Amino acid sequence: MASMDEQVLRATKEIVVKFIETGRVSPNGFHDFFRSVYATVDAAAKGLPPVSGPGNEEGE
Repeated sequence: MASMDEQVLRATKEIVVKFIETGRVSPNGFHDFFRSVYATVDAAAKGLPPVSGPGNEEGE
């Protein structure tokens, strides 16, 4: 795994753990939430436009 991939994975993990700790995400929703956050962090790290998908619509 490349260094950038490792950093994206670690950042995503930290973000998701914080959301679980604060009660914003339940452990049951972990899978979908993790995938969404990972895609967003990965796109940001690569300088790509924001990822659209569930939970990423404007107005939420």
